[in-house]
Amino acid sequence: MKCMRTLVLFPCAAAALATWLRAQPPQAAPAKPDSPAVLAHIEKAKKIAGTEWASEATFFCTAPRANLPTDPLIEPAKLFDNLYAFGRSGTVVYALTTSAGIILIDSGYVNEVETVLIAQMKSLGLDPAQVKTIILTHGHGDHFGGAAYFQDHYGTRIVESAADWELMENPPPPPPGFNPAGKGPPPAPVKPPRKDFVAVEGSPITLADEKVTPVMVPGHTPGSMALIFQVKDGGKMHVAGLFGGTILLSGRISDADLHKYLESIEHYKQVARKMKVDVEIQNHPLYDGMPEKLAALKERKSGTPNPFVVGPASYAKFLDVQSECMKAAMARRVE
Repeated sequence: MKCMRTLVLFPCAAAALATWLRAQPPQAAPAKPDSPAVLAHIEKAKKIAGTEWASEATFFCTAPRANLPTDPLIEPAKLFDNLYAFGRSGTVVYALTTSAGIILIDSGYVNEVETVLIAQMKSLGLDPAQVKTIILTHGHGDHFGGAAYFQDHYGTRIVESAADWELMENPPPPPPGFNPAGKGPPPAPVKPPRKDFVAVEGSPITLADEKVTPVMVPGHTPGSMALIFQVKDGGKMHVAGLFGGTILLSGRISDADLHKYLESIEHYKQVARKMKVDVEIQNHPLYDGMPEKLAALKERKSGTPNPFVVGPASYAKFLDVQSECMKAAMARRVE
């Protein structure tokens, strides 16, 4: 992997953005009934979803919402022999353990590094000083918020796409009149990580025996990434896929970026099929049944299937449901 290390500090008010998102009203219902074209996409999504992905079809086609910094905390969990989950029900950080240390996927909210992420890691016996690499799925503050802490305290390597390093260096201006503090001066900007390593499509990010393959999926941000890597379950190998740039609220995305996003889903689907992804996880698991899977995992008996293993065919359906719902959202714009 070709990498680049540059010392750059840049402002990005992650907590402020999260507060603004929380303050936004939910997307309004369509002003008129959905057209036959919209309904056709919704019905197709539901048919593809079946019962397994029914909640996903409902979320994306009819009832989306943003993740919030007030989403309930999850109980930290060991999902596989080498994969752990931490954070909040709407914003999850994953830890991938290797023989040479830990890879974190995202780093959560800046104000919860010690109180949530590190505390939960320690509760499962993981040492934060062993976090050697953090891979940021995209350049929004709820994902990179804790990266600077690990970089400053433990010398952790930070990996991000070139486009989203640029996004973090030059974040878009807030909406007119935006003041997350309500009255008085806005809060101080969140300290971001120094610019470090650049991820390249298809070039594995390695730590000891673990390889994480990035797939560029622009749309949500210019440099959003999906990640594919191996996990172990009782010695049996599986391949996990995490689509790290999911659009939760399509109404906030331009027509051009929504078109690009649909292309990204299809591109990632082809890569995931080739690499035989059979485990579905998300960093915003608001729609994929993660609470139920965590509960099933907690009660799992020896020899029973891991609930996070869905199989390649089901994983393809998971992506197709999202694609059809986004096509419905696009069709609503031209009614």
